[in-house]
Amino acid sequence: MQFAAQADRCPMLQSLNRTGQEDGFRMRVHEQNELRSHVALAVRACLDKKAENIIVLQLDEQASGFTDYFVVASGSNPRQVQAIADDVDQKLSAAGVQPKHREGHDQADWILMDYVDFVVHIFSESARKFYDLERLWKSARRLELTDLEKPTRRPAAAKGIKRATAARKKTAVKSAARKRVPSKRKSS
Repeated sequence: MQFAAQADRCPMLQSLNRTGQEDGFRMRVHEQNELRSHVALAVRACLDKKAENIIVLQLDEQASGFTDYFVVASGSNPRQVQAIADDVDQKLSAAGVQPKHREGHDQADWILMDYVDFVVHIFSESARKFYDLERLWKSARRLELTDLEKPTRRPAAAKGIKRATAARKKTAVKSAARKRVPSKRKSS
């Protein structure tokens, strides 16, 4: 009830209510595409600094309530680990995305950069083997850079009732036609 009362006073929420769910869905798809492009930018920054064994994990919504993606990469020495982190930070900052939290830069064994919707982990080879995030998050879906660069598509359920209704009508017409056509049986 409190939200409904706030919606009455807030012009922005009123306009969202007037435009309906379709516009809200478009906004979520746009935000999802923007998020995926930021994750792809982080991956490209890792590639530019010759990071090894780069993976992107799309975390399951039920398993993780704190972020959507992990970018995991390795560097062969502390300087490379720091250089990878610096390049990721520089490129994302240029795109207007700042980390909410950053730690481990001085030790350069495991650098973590938290961008809220995604987290970048840059490990030394030994730390990556020890912590083994891929095993800990084995339920997560692995993505490639090309997967991230594809725009998110509208799921079939969100495309509207028209397609579902048309499909049901086709099926109904076909089944009705089958019932009307007399079968040709041989009389014996």
